[in-house]
Amino acid sequence: MADPKGFLTTGRETACSRPVAERLADWNEVYVPGSLLPIISKQAGRCMDCGIPFCHNGCPLGNLIPEWNDFAYREDWSAAAERLHATNNFPEFTGRLCPAPCESACVLGINQPAVTIKNVEVSIIDKAWDNGGVTPQPPERLSGKTAAVIGSGPAGLAAAQQLTRAGHTVVVYERADRIGGLLRYGIPEFKMEKVHINRRIEQMRAEGTKFRTGIEIGRDLSATDLRKRFDAVVIAAGATVSRDLPVPGRELGGIHFAMEYLPLANKVQEGDFMAPPITAEGKHVVVIGGGDTGADCVGTAHRQGAASVTQLEIMPKPSEDRPTGQPWPTFPMLYKVTSAHEEGGERVYSVSTTHFEGDEDGNVQALHLVEVAFEDGKLVQKAGTERVIPAQLVTLAMGFTGTDQANGLVEQFGLELDARGNVERDASYATNVDGVFVAGDAGRGQSLIVWAIAEGRSAARGVDRFLTGTSALPYPVKPTDRSLMV
Repeated sequence: MADPKGFLTTGRETACSRPVAERLADWNEVYVPGSLLPIISKQAGRCMDCGIPFCHNGCPLGNLIPEWNDFAYREDWSAAAERLHATNNFPEFTGRLCPAPCESACVLGINQPAVTIKNVEVSIIDKAWDNGGVTPQPPERLSGKTAAVIGSGPAGLAAAQQLTRAGHTVVVYERADRIGGLLRYGIPEFKMEKVHINRRIEQMRAEGTKFRTGIEIGRDLSATDLRKRFDAVVIAAGATVSRDLPVPGRELGGIHFAMEYLPLANKVQEGDFMAPPITAEGKHVVVIGGGDTGADCVGTAHRQGAASVTQLEIMPKPSEDRPTGQPWPTFPMLYKVTSAHEEGGERVYSVSTTHFEGDEDGNVQALHLVEVAFEDGKLVQKAGTERVIPAQLVTLAMGFTGTDQANGLVEQFGLELDARGNVERDASYATNVDGVFVAGDAGRGQSLIVWAIAEGRSAARGVDRFLTGTSALPYPVKPTDRSLMV
């Protein structure tokens, strides 16, 4: 156990954010660099080393949280990083982007603020990188087998790294011009600077993984040709079909999916544009969708100099306290104030967009909405609550409906889909096509980064067994697991 009295004597402290005015002037991460270092050992000491660590249940990866908390408390950063990497290929990603269902399951959280597991995690891995403790781990011998991975998001990268380390020759195909999937172009720089992706890619290259960008399987390279080249294929293409809003006026200019808007802002940071082709500068911005992607649009619009930002959510405002129907250790739906919300804007709950209004040039200029409520389990509009708000840029951040079928990938492979539009798979992550596997959102549906990495690791085990007849790779989650933590 770290500090036997830590949970009694030490209060919860989290990373300090930079002042709003300062961080709106750049695209760097919002937290004060190094602010965790003076406090993180004591924070790790709050871990109770429970007889049954429910934080394990809260984490799909099965992270060894009490173990690396103990090492962090003792400032044995090398041992802490080893324990962290034992279950997680990319803790610098999850430590910045995961909503931390492990903290919701923390036993201390029953009657006190939970351990800052996420902050401890990111501190351990950042120290490991700074100290040169993250090095390539190439395989001792090659198997002679080959595997292709379609998609370079967290699921694809995790599967690729695991298979490479198992001795297989792995090629990752990415249709974008850079590796990283939504980590690269869907997550704003202020949430995770892309240096964290870049150095992982270099580590993976040094281990032997090969990367091919600008190649879309189904269009640029057929599924048939891919299967001829490789002994196994992992589909980790994500659930990239954005949910649309089919209301009058949707065709007006200035209305975009979030994944049309956010990547362009990231491309500016990559040096591809001087200014984004779609910008919020000087405009009244409306973000439809109250989740994390919507918050990313809010933060991006602030940095681009929006005149105003309004975020709409069709559901009621969540409770600030754990609802009785979502008891510990489940992951509760709580009212959350992200760094983007700290920076300004208005959040409006229980409203639905009825139609958009355009100007004489065919561009959106206003949004008409109405308040809604649940009655007998149905969502109904409340008479007399209609109103109009200015909207010169609208981003649709209402989630995703499944994997892309327009490029021919699903059809060319002959893949079966489930009722939700996801690729069907069995307990080993194998599809109905021999030698073809699926991991992450393409098979699970829209989910969390921690589930993507867990599924990538699990699918790698399935591929390894298919190629060699056995596997020593870990198997964090089964495809049928429907934890309450999603």
